[in-house]
Amino acid sequence: MAHDVSAILLAAGASRRMGRSKQLLPLGSRPAIVRCLESIRGASVDDTVVVIAANGNEILEAIKEFAVTIVRNETPEADMSESVRVGLKKVNPACSGVFVCLADHPMVKAETLISMRHCHAEKPRTIILPVYRGKKGHPPLLPRETLSEIDVLPKLSDVIQEHSGEVYCLAVDDEGVVLDMDTWEDYQRMLLRFPRN
Repeated sequence: MAHDVSAILLAAGASRRMGRSKQLLPLGSRPAIVRCLESIRGASVDDTVVVIAANGNEILEAIKEFAVTIVRNETPEADMSESVRVGLKKVNPACSGVFVCLADHPMVKAETLISMRHCHAEKPRTIILPVYRGKKGHPPLLPRETLSEIDVLPKLSDVIQEHSGEVYCLAVDDEGVVLDMDTWEDYQRMLLRFPRN
C-alpha cells in the first residue's frame, strides 16, 4: 500500500492579536504563507489544500504561483477546527495521512516534513508529532481516518487526545516547529532568526 500524504494549510484566521494579516507578513522577500507553501512543496507533498477566509482574496493573490486547492471557510467566527473540517473534504481521498499546517508557523523546514513522511510510511496508523528539544510542535501528521474524527470531536487536540496511545513524538532539529507568530512581538523575534533572503 502506498502512503501518500496530503496537507491542509490553515490560513483563515483573522489575526486579531497581530492587528494585521499575519499570513502576509514578510519574512525575507516573501510572505509568511508563501514560506509555508515552499516547505510543503519542498517535501514533495503534491496534494495541498489551503483554507482561507471568505474575504481572503489578498492571500489568494499572494499564493497564485502554487498548484494548490483553495477552499474558503465561510464562517468567520469559526475556530480552527472548522477550517480543518472544511479542508479535509477537499484532500485526496486516497491519501493515507494529512499534515495540518498553520500559516503562523512559517519556519518549519521541508526536511522536517520529509522526516515525518518517512516516519508515517513506517507507522501509517500513528499520529506523528514533531518535537524540538522536548517541546511538541507543529504540524502534526495524522492518519486520514483518525483526522476524520474531527467531524464528531470538537477540536484537533481532542482527536489527538482520543488517540494518545497512538502518538509518536519525532525528535527534529528544527526550532521552526515551536515558533509561531501570534503577536507582533512574536513576529519580531522570528525576524531575528530568519535568513536574509
